[in-house]
Amino acid sequence: MWEFEERVRRCGKYIAEKNCTVRACAKALGTSKSTVHKDVTERLPFIDPALAEQVRKILEKNLSERHIRGGESTKRMYAAKRGEGK
Repeated sequence: MWEFEERVRRCGKYIAEKNCTVRACAKALGTSKSTVHKDVTERLPFIDPALAEQVRKILEKNLSERHIRGGESTKRMYAAKRGEGK
């Protein structure tokens, strides 16, 4: 198996097991977000279609929830500036 195929499977399995974002996967595996995204959206379907479908569902859920996470992050940031986040 080629080295990149191992990386693609590792990224897919990590996202599926941890139910995490592309950003969290990239940080944990020490690679870039763009590499992880390309691996799981373009390469994984050819290598492991079942895993790719599982990861696709997680990424769709993350996409639909990102505005909520962004709002919570902004709320915490302003609370910390006011001294409420201690």
